[in-house]
Amino acid sequence: MPTKSVVVGSAVGLHARPAAIISEAAAELDHEVLIGIPGDEAVAASSALLIMTLGAGKGATVEISGDDQAAVDAIAALVEKDLDA
Repeated sequence: MPTKSVVVGSAVGLHARPAAIISEAAAELDHEVLIGIPGDEAVAASSALLIMTLGAGKGATVEISGDDQAAVDAIAALVEKDLDA
């Protein structure tokens, strides 16, 4: 399973707006993508509510995983951006 570690780029972390943008993008993919804090259980990247439960703030490292490398890379790229800018 492809996995990528990335640093959260949004100033507010993975809170409401960034979580919504990420979940909408993940829901449009043909493959399930998971996001989680290393060492904790990952959650579906297609759920904004579950993403917010991670409590990942700006600068936190999260792991993105899934069955498809391109899908993992797409979500990882969003997590790294400041989606509140």
